[in-house]
Amino acid sequence: MPKNLQDTSTLYNGVKMPWFGLGVFKVEDGPELENAVKIAIKHGYRSIDTAAIYGNEEGVGRGIRAGLKETGISRGELFVTSKVWNADLGYEASLAAYETSLRKLDLDYLDLYLIHWPVKGKYKEAWRALETLYKEGRVKAIGVSNFQIHHIEDLMKDAEIKPMVNQVEYHPRLAQKEVHDYCKQQGIQLEAWSPLMQGQLLDHPVIKEIADRYQKSIAQIILRWDLQNGVVTIPKSTKEHRIVENASIFDFELNKDDMEHLNSLNQNLRVGPDPDNFDF
Repeated sequence: MPKNLQDTSTLYNGVKMPWFGLGVFKVEDGPELENAVKIAIKHGYRSIDTAAIYGNEEGVGRGIRAGLKETGISRGELFVTSKVWNADLGYEASLAAYETSLRKLDLDYLDLYLIHWPVKGKYKEAWRALETLYKEGRVKAIGVSNFQIHHIEDLMKDAEIKPMVNQVEYHPRLAQKEVHDYCKQQGIQLEAWSPLMQGQLLDHPVIKEIADRYQKSIAQIILRWDLQNGVVTIPKSTKEHRIVENASIFDFELNKDDMEHLNSLNQNLRVGPDPDNFDF
């Protein structure tokens, strides 16, 4: 069980990935984004998650540089993730996309590079590119995002290297138990995007009742639930008080009954696309 903001999950290849980080989905490139990244680093965050399609890698890079300068920590103490977009899924295209992301972020390497969506007929060649990057030491870890069990099994028919991470939509309304159990069995770390269901759970009466008993916010209860379920989580915020509040979840533990109560809220409801039926 993680005890503080810098605690890490050890991926099956030995790379250490922070349990908690900052997501920047739908945050526009600009001063607000840069400041959010800098503030997160200042307050102890060591993981930043972005993607090519977010259009904000340059701002994330500026925020990282500002955060490193202000805190004095080294690049090696950060865990930076980006993702290859659907239009660039292919061997040469994915290699080029990685170089573009590095250039925009102004980094020498990424800690984690993911295939963003399982586009049929394209993700295997993209994975071959990620394997090349990994074998060449250009990236510390590689993984997938939004992959269901059958996508991973199909990928592994031809792959040399198993994904180290699967980042999926994950929150109390979408617990993805089968995917979670499968990833545990395979030694693949599950990671949650949209852990707060894009804000839709922040007035949930059941979670509010639990939050009131622990004297915590609804967001803190949900994020703590993620960690106690063994799921890495990357909530998004640009406001300093929220960035601090989201990470203030290491001074309490949800009891077994409350964990089961939260688990029981699952209704297989998505706010994002269905990985088996999407069109980008």
